[in-house]
Amino acid sequence: MVFEKIEDKRLNEILYKGVHKSGLTVYVLPKKEHSKSYAAFATNYGSIDYRFIIPGEDEYTEIPDGVAHFLEHKLFEQPDGSNAFDAYSLTGANANAFTSFNSTVYLYSCTDKYYENLEILLDFVSNPYFTKENVDKEQGIIGQEIRMYDDDPGWRVFFNLLDCLYVNHPVKKDIAGTVESIAEIDKDVLYKCYNTFYNPTNMILFTCGNVDCDKVAELVEKYVKATPNTEIKRYLPEEPKVINKKYIEQKLSISTPLFQIGFKDTDVGYGGAKLLKKEIVTSILLEILFGEGSDLYNRLYNEGLINDSFGSDYEGEISYGFSSVSGESNEPDKVLEVITDTFSKIEFTDEEFERVKKVEIARYLRMWNSVEGVSNTMVSDLFKNINIFEYSDIVKNITLDDIKLRFKEHFDEKNCVMSVIKPYESNGDK
Repeated sequence: MVFEKIEDKRLNEILYKGVHKSGLTVYVLPKKEHSKSYAAFATNYGSIDYRFIIPGEDEYTEIPDGVAHFLEHKLFEQPDGSNAFDAYSLTGANANAFTSFNSTVYLYSCTDKYYENLEILLDFVSNPYFTKENVDKEQGIIGQEIRMYDDDPGWRVFFNLLDCLYVNHPVKKDIAGTVESIAEIDKDVLYKCYNTFYNPTNMILFTCGNVDCDKVAELVEKYVKATPNTEIKRYLPEEPKVINKKYIEQKLSISTPLFQIGFKDTDVGYGGAKLLKKEIVTSILLEILFGEGSDLYNRLYNEGLINDSFGSDYEGEISYGFSSVSGESNEPDKVLEVITDTFSKIEFTDEEFERVKKVEIARYLRMWNSVEGVSNTMVSDLFKNINIFEYSDIVKNITLDDIKLRFKEHFDEKNCVMSVIKPYESNGDK
């Protein structure tokens, strides 16, 4: 495997990219001065991929909700009854995995035995083992997890928000599925999805730290097998620009109401540098609007409407995007009222823009000091066709007019929804 050298002299960072004969794209980001090293083996397959054409077939296959997450759980199990985590415990590595709306990632970090850990990672992800017995067992485990999340206020306020924002897009569905949907999952479904989406052409291996390209290539050659290079045809329902509903409220066992206010992105359908710019502009805008130094934050805080849990976030993907503002408040409706009032008369200044822009650049530079931070960011970006090395040029050219335009288009009242979790009444009625 031949590695291409990608260099950013401003950051003094070098990224090596190679494509294995299997179609797997391999990245090596050397950070020899770091004591900790990291690896992520990821597939471009998440919870939103519920309808697709299996390679070699003509018709779409629709699978139950929660299969991607179910697969993530099952891949750790070995034919001898052991678990890949058992192997990691012997090496001292910190291993984990997660399923998002768009991808599934298997990862570890370690200070020693890097290549031994990489062998474990490549081996278990490349060799699935599903039986009726272990699938049935997992249904019970995940079913308990789903029931737990059903009563989790933070989880529910978030997915209720998504239900408000989206009419048809599967991002509104719980990543783990439902108790009913996972009951429909069997080993045949798992193998179908694994063989479709865990094709090396749909995956990346990202390594970072005190790592050698040749040694990584040697292990990839040993464990990753070539498979037919097939294009995955996915289906997503058409999503209207309008929101689904303005407001949703649920009661759970909490002491202080939780809220999330969301703003739906109507400008979607692209990745690459254009998406990266949108992400940066939105990040700067959120800091101007809701950062701890903003007038809005101080007003909300001084009036006792929010506490230190208050924050904002943006999630931008190719097929969807939304901003969210969240926190605890005894008067969530009042929080929204203050935000709406502030938005109606806000004025952006060059001084504030330049200050926050510097904060954004500083955050980006700090990311490169963390092997976990830079690895997770780059894995996510690569599936969105984003080259993170383009960040410096893009942020340099962002103007105050970009901020004003994004505010006008994105933070529109018609795109705004609210999700609230309130405590049960004092009499205990549910």
